[in-house]
Amino acid sequence: MTPLTGRFAPSPSGPLHFGSLVAGLASYCQAKSQQGNWLLRIEDVDTPRVVAGASDQILRDLEAFGFEWDGAVSYQSDRFEKYQHYLDKLLDQGDCYACECSRRTLREQGVPSGPLGQIYPGNCRLKQLALENHSIRLNTEHAQEIKFVDRVYGEFALNLPESVGDFVLKRVDSIYAYHLAVVLDDADGLMTEIVRGADLLDSTPRQIHLQRCLDLPTPSYAHLPVAVNANGQKLSKQTFAEPVADKPAVDLLVAALDFLGQQPHSPLRDASLDELWSWAIDRWRLDRVPRQRAIHWPTGNAVHYVPSKSDKMTD
Repeated sequence: MTPLTGRFAPSPSGPLHFGSLVAGLASYCQAKSQQGNWLLRIEDVDTPRVVAGASDQILRDLEAFGFEWDGAVSYQSDRFEKYQHYLDKLLDQGDCYACECSRRTLREQGVPSGPLGQIYPGNCRLKQLALENHSIRLNTEHAQEIKFVDRVYGEFALNLPESVGDFVLKRVDSIYAYHLAVVLDDADGLMTEIVRGADLLDSTPRQIHLQRCLDLPTPSYAHLPVAVNANGQKLSKQTFAEPVADKPAVDLLVAALDFLGQQPHSPLRDASLDELWSWAIDRWRLDRVPRQRAIHWPTGNAVHYVPSKSDKMTD
């Protein structure tokens, strides 16, 4: 029997922030509350966006907050040969093709856009272009509607041809796309459940379609509300979210538990890190997670960071 396995997969485009901590905590508690494995993967496939030193800082931050992962840390940058192998398989199956279209040329041609971006209509499906110096797209012509049951949001469906069209698996600059990398990484890691932010909810049908093309298993999915700032922007490195490094771990973990609807009680703020994790894992309930796609942080009823004595200004 395959053991229950979850994962956390931050990208090293900058340091961990509160939104990252929420996703890490939820995936950790979901796995450990069921005596499962929790793996750590650094998603550095988009090499131009990698910030020097960010991977090591992420590992230090996770250790400082008491996370303990099973096995060695994996890095997408070590797996490019694997990605190409399966991309070649898709090409041999006729599921992929080379494409010369750019976003700019598609706009000039009047290709429509939807909530998920441009809806690629398959302009290059029959052109049989050379693979070199072109992007590679996955054909979704016959995908139709992809349905799955999310463990937080319930049944979710997306018609790929109408909402997305054929999407890119390898960019023209030879960077492997997120969808290809994450599907192969999750399959190789024997992931049984994926816990991640709701900003990826719309991406899941694309990944399920790709799993089916490659005859790979589909794990269960649970998506979490994302933390957004006062302007409604997702907390991220790009929106200058404050790093969690050197902040009191217990205070921020209690805040993350509150954000996720786990109802932490006030005495937890005086608990040790080990005591807090024991409480969080023992009492973790996925059905308490709010069903909003996004929640402002900080919120009026959240348990906020309270400075420790060493952080307070002295007279």
